[in-house]
Amino acid sequence: MGYWGYFVVGRAERPLAGLDALGGAGADLTLRAEAPDGWQVWELPGREGELGSMNELAKETGAPALFGYVMNGDCVAVEAASPESGVWTACLGRDAMAGYLGGRPEGLTVDDYFLEPADAAGRAVLWAEEAGRTAVAGDVLEVLTADPGPVAENLLFRLLDRLGVVPE
Repeated sequence: MGYWGYFVVGRAERPLAGLDALGGAGADLTLRAEAPDGWQVWELPGREGELGSMNELAKETGAPALFGYVMNGDCVAVEAASPESGVWTACLGRDAMAGYLGGRPEGLTVDDYFLEPADAAGRAVLWAEEAGRTAVAGDVLEVLTADPGPVAENLLFRLLDRLGVVPE
């Protein structure tokens, strides 16, 4: 059985876990990594349901924020928000995600939930710019279309590296 859980990425002068926007997680969040300029990665393993609000996290910190939900180590649902450029979604491991969504009674597909990889790469570049970073759309697209391998969360950390917020 692979890993299930959330990764929360944001920039703030104080710990993200103490912010109102992540009130749904409470004390269950664990600091996973810190990077220059106040970037933080927090982890909430093995949990489905309400974590908090990514939009509110971006508003509360005044900086872009990103949630990655890893599903059995196979794929990652990525949701990101920034105060100016808004919200975007992406999927790491689209084929695996399609398998998880295939049993939905409403018949929705990966394309109904997530942006196409090229569109997501463009939005990710804007997100990175708003974070004060430089990202190359082709490098981001490469990650968005890569095989997640045996551990999809590694692909999430590669994405964070390409966005320039948390080095791999």
